[in-house]
Amino acid sequence: MSLPTVVFLDRSTIPDHIEFPHLPFDHQWVEYDTTEQNQIVERLSQAQIVITNKVVLDRSTLSLLPNLELIAVSATGFNNIDIDYCREAGIAVANVRGYATQSVPEHVIALMIALRRNLMGYHRDIADGEWQRKQQFCFFTHPIGDIAGATLGVIGSGELGQATATLAKALGMNIIFAERKGATNYREGYLPFEQVLMLADVITLHCPLTEETRDLIGTKELAKMKPDALLINTGRGGLVNEQALVDALKTQQVGGAGVDVFSQEPADESNPLLANSHLPNLLLTPHVAWGSDSAIEKLTHILMDNIRAYMDGEEQNRVV
Repeated sequence: MSLPTVVFLDRSTIPDHIEFPHLPFDHQWVEYDTTEQNQIVERLSQAQIVITNKVVLDRSTLSLLPNLELIAVSATGFNNIDIDYCREAGIAVANVRGYATQSVPEHVIALMIALRRNLMGYHRDIADGEWQRKQQFCFFTHPIGDIAGATLGVIGSGELGQATATLAKALGMNIIFAERKGATNYREGYLPFEQVLMLADVITLHCPLTEETRDLIGTKELAKMKPDALLINTGRGGLVNEQALVDALKTQQVGGAGVDVFSQEPADESNPLLANSHLPNLLLTPHVAWGSDSAIEKLTHILMDNIRAYMDGEEQNRVV
């Protein structure tokens, strides 16, 4: 009987210096830094287990892989997997949860503070020689705001939303949670979606991307926000209409935005955010909010244990 084959399609999504724990069973391990769509079927033709972060496994591809038993997603989001087909075909899917409850909140706070205190502007002033030319001990060219006492509106109250709220509260922020957009019944401790937009000094997004949440924040929603409010998106790029956000930043309809996720990744110059990355009130990072070393190490342990659990007949972190 041949050994089970485990194939990692996009190993480069995990930094090289992070080592994977060993699987506690005999197997063949194959990994590729990246995989194009036209390479998937060939690379998985003999695989029983595939690991993927962002490689798309759709119905047309999966239907050509009769040996595949388990898709181990090396992330929480699994919108790149055709879950309906997996359910029909009996392919198990497991994802990784709860690994970034320190990393993502800290990134949210970092973006928030950098924007509120205009850190990028002051850095540019020094790099451009403005401070040196003015010969002033303290050189105030940009307003500096505090986050203590400000109101944080949290949209998406899962683990990451709750963890972000806890950290923000420790820094002196007031926390309000938004009910689902369009809801008519409100859970205890939640405010109507539109009311949160109007009350918050900072909005942070922690929702999954679904058909219901796509373009959750667009022109109408941005118009409801305070003119000095910040929008932080470390959730999914499709939650925000990117062109509408750029328009709002340019017209100072909102105070600033910190964005870690994009509608297409990697983003290119056709993306409105990249095309306007020079805006002083826009701070971009390349989908790394989740990626502190400690978070990634935790992710790899959960990922490999998900595979171990499947081989032992256990259901762990199963989506299907």
